[in-house]
Amino acid sequence: MSDWNSALPDAAQAWLEGRRLDEVECIVADLAGVARGKAMPAAKFAKQPYFYLPNSIFLQTITGDWVDDGSDFTEPDMILRPDFETATAAPWTADWTLQVIHDIEDRDGNPIPVAPRNVLKRVVQLYNDRGWEPIVAPEMEFFLVARNIDPNQPVEPPMGRSGRRAAARQAYSMSAVDEYGTVIDDIYDFAEAQGFEIDGILQEGGAGQIEMNLRHGDPVKLADEIFYFKRLIREAALRHDCFATFMAKPIQDEPGSAMHIHHSVVDAKTGQNIFSNPDGSETPAFRHFIGGMQRHLPSVIAVMAPYVNSYRRYVRDHAAPINLEWASDNRTTGIRVPVSGPTARRVENRIAGMDCNPYLGIAASLACGYLGLVEQIEPRPAFAGNAYDLEPALPDGLGVALDQFAGAEAIREVLHPEFSRIYEAVKQVEYQEFLQVISPWEREHLLLNV
Repeated sequence: MSDWNSALPDAAQAWLEGRRLDEVECIVADLAGVARGKAMPAAKFAKQPYFYLPNSIFLQTITGDWVDDGSDFTEPDMILRPDFETATAAPWTADWTLQVIHDIEDRDGNPIPVAPRNVLKRVVQLYNDRGWEPIVAPEMEFFLVARNIDPNQPVEPPMGRSGRRAAARQAYSMSAVDEYGTVIDDIYDFAEAQGFEIDGILQEGGAGQIEMNLRHGDPVKLADEIFYFKRLIREAALRHDCFATFMAKPIQDEPGSAMHIHHSVVDAKTGQNIFSNPDGSETPAFRHFIGGMQRHLPSVIAVMAPYVNSYRRYVRDHAAPINLEWASDNRTTGIRVPVSGPTARRVENRIAGMDCNPYLGIAASLACGYLGLVEQIEPRPAFAGNAYDLEPALPDGLGVALDQFAGAEAIREVLHPEFSRIYEAVKQVEYQEFLQVISPWEREHLLLNV
């Protein structure tokens, strides 16, 4: 690895120009999307071709407990190999530090199927094997909130520069964004140092809620960026005495935070969007992709909405979908076709929450579209009107969603059976843990009244 510096992306090399690298963080994403790994002096990193982590990091729940998956719990090591294309600055640290995402293999060099980045790579390869290249453009929504160090206390909006707390129902307001402009400035500065391109930042409908759009591109690279952005945004918020949260529904009576995913697919040989004919009309592939989403999305809601809190987002008239209808330029449907020219024709999946692992959320969404293309599934007719007038058609809780995931053989095969087995086991343990918790609502209304 003596020449690894030359393999760094331009942004990382520019950031290090004239400086001595102190530390390298060797990281991977676990099932929750949490960064796991090791930090080491740069000199030591340069001498090692790979590193080790135990496979148990994929058996850990969000609360830190461990799942007994039925195998011999000996915690064998996995091999981590650096993907130098992902090397990027950690500009909030006191010293000069790089972060590098690592690929995860077994001792024979085979990808570990449970690793989220490998799950997404597997789905992308299925497209590639048929001569297709999937393109995604994610939208990130998140809240800036006041520091909350007592989980028993409700989350509150942050204090703005005016001395007032951030106001709700101010979507697209520039003055609302200016209230916490110093945080936004640091987000821009950190993103520039890391070589990331932001298409735009805007105020969403919730108090302190922000939407950030990323450019379209390769699914794995965009998932890497979201993985990095979550850490970047949290660090920017902490500099200004507030928290950034990617919970699906952090504040009662406010909208939730989504990770909308825009999809298109191009022919690998011609580079043409397979959703559009030469005359600009819609192709059968366009309809089949939508049909696959309508049929298979219910099976992967447990991946796109991975926590009990996730289902609090699917509330009628709160800017979140409650169904799997599709329509052109209609934000009340779960599947939306934005206004665009033929070359940019795309399908927007509005189901995924911002609390999902970006690798897994994008992989699950692509898997549904892939099965639609392969199975040539015709969608229902485009919906006309306000889809909130329909009865809800999504699972109303994590338990129901996990039951649907458990029986979805086609989806589980696309994502990988071993991943699906482990993911389901981890989520079942988390769900059972939650069922042991007694909420303030129960104490207030049931303690003395029933």
